[in-house]
Amino acid sequence: MHIAILDRERCHPKKCNHECRYYCPPVRNGAKTIEFPDQSDDFPVITESLCIGCGICVKRCPFDAIKIVSIPDELNKNIVHQYGIDSFRLYSLPELGTGRVNAILGQNALGKTTTMNILSGVLTPNFGDMERKNDQDFVIEKFSKSIMGQYFRDLYSGKTKAVLKNQYVDLIPRVVKGTVREIMKNNDHGNMDIIIDELAMSSSLDRDIKELSGGELQKLAVGITLMKDADIYLFDEASSYLDINERLRISEIIRELSKSKTVLVVEHDLAILDKMADQINLVYGSPGAYGVITKEKSTNKAINAFLSGYIREENVRIRPTSIDFTVKSSKRTSVTTGVTSWTAMEKQYGNFQLNIGEGYINREEIIGVLGQNALGKTTFVKILSGVIKPDSGSVENELKIAYKPQYISSDYDGTVYELLSNALKEKMEDVFIKNEILSPLNIEELYDKGMGDLSGGELQRTSIALTLATDADLYLIDEPSAHLDSSYRMSVARIIRRVMENNKKSAIVVDHDIYLIDLISDALIVFKGEQGVYGESIGPMGMREGMNAFLKELGITFRRDEITKRPRINKLNSALDRQQKAEGEYYYMK
Repeated sequence: MHIAILDRERCHPKKCNHECRYYCPPVRNGAKTIEFPDQSDDFPVITESLCIGCGICVKRCPFDAIKIVSIPDELNKNIVHQYGIDSFRLYSLPELGTGRVNAILGQNALGKTTTMNILSGVLTPNFGDMERKNDQDFVIEKFSKSIMGQYFRDLYSGKTKAVLKNQYVDLIPRVVKGTVREIMKNNDHGNMDIIIDELAMSSSLDRDIKELSGGELQKLAVGITLMKDADIYLFDEASSYLDINERLRISEIIRELSKSKTVLVVEHDLAILDKMADQINLVYGSPGAYGVITKEKSTNKAINAFLSGYIREENVRIRPTSIDFTVKSSKRTSVTTGVTSWTAMEKQYGNFQLNIGEGYINREEIIGVLGQNALGKTTFVKILSGVIKPDSGSVENELKIAYKPQYISSDYDGTVYELLSNALKEKMEDVFIKNEILSPLNIEELYDKGMGDLSGGELQRTSIALTLATDADLYLIDEPSAHLDSSYRMSVARIIRRVMENNKKSAIVVDHDIYLIDLISDALIVFKGEQGVYGESIGPMGMREGMNAFLKELGITFRRDEITKRPRINKLNSALDRQQKAEGEYYYMK
């Protein structure tokens, strides 16, 4: 079976010669496979039952607006929702249960948010019949032979109540006004003070919502969700913008909540997901075309299958290659060629004092930077890049610097292609850049989009591509995982590693995703201190020494998965956790 997807944002019937229809073999033989309605400037309609899957329309469309995807015939029997003719469709739903943390893991644009909207009651599934509108009785009937039948019966009757924490926390200031305290009081069900204490929100209570950082907005969204009296709690990306300490805190809150409530999470930080979830439903498909929710697996098996890129039970490959972790040496010497070094430096910002220890970076070396928010990590990177000057101390050697900031601007008045071609010029045609940077990040699909129209993830991918494709001696990359799903995070780690090795360059990468930092880093710099008051850097140092220093501050220990060698957080006070702490080996046992 072939399904057709028409991207209406890309399709411009007035600007083309209807090549999709003209070159379609079935149309040329008299079939009405592709038809334009009465007005020639209307979008085309592709009749999937008449499509032979040749893909000629895909190649001929001047705007890359058509996608033809082959799927097994049996999938169509399990269609849950379709947004319209030639539009995205979702197949199957997870089965939720109380007393455990249910989770969904997979690439963006495969239907995770659609699933959350259906399970919260925001969206009523139509099972592929676009004429069927809000037929809740039909939903109950369709799921009557599974536990989800009772789930929807209780949800639609009002017997149970669901609350959804939306992923787009940066949009909150557009729809809500006032201070954090005022907003929380409007949603108080008698547990406001408890939630404020659990989420450590007291410092932001009297701040206007327009002044909040992404992390503060995230905690506000999670807090309001937790304050509501509900039976079902759905968290769509609860860790973005937060540092590792805050992610661990929220994961513990969600685990405690799941003991008495039904909980479903979508999470892209694999270390946090591994710690938080009891079972995971993987999702695969073609982004923007269709998504399939698999049967639940244990957390360990699901994450390992995701990293391997192959779901054995479904016989589906979701990635051409696996993501492989390695146990690295903890040694770090200055024998190799140094790229740059810096003396001890100081920087005062109002009441915040930053002390940076002396350090250096070698050629072909990647240094990861870890630490809580508001300890000066971004300030450190800006000093190295020359964006700001230290009050004392200096950076040796003047270098070509490529800098990807933490917060990315979309002010450029033009398309993605115009931005990249103006910045990179003839390097746009460089084989390595095309094959190892632009293609894995799927930048070509964004070429015709205006920079101001990009989503957070699309903007992040564009910024990373531009930074890595720029000729430089040192690459400074601040929070590359922000807004990206797990697949892209792992791809970004692989791309950064390949660019540095192939071009014999060096990089310093700041991030809160432990998997990403573990995958790419040769050495670490760890920031300690008191948030917003005082910060100091320790290192660069070897991976084991750095991770031990960082994890000791968090009070957690890591072990290596036996199959994938990925880092896994040990259960607090477990036998292994106690043993590693006693031996001072917080990273993993030798």
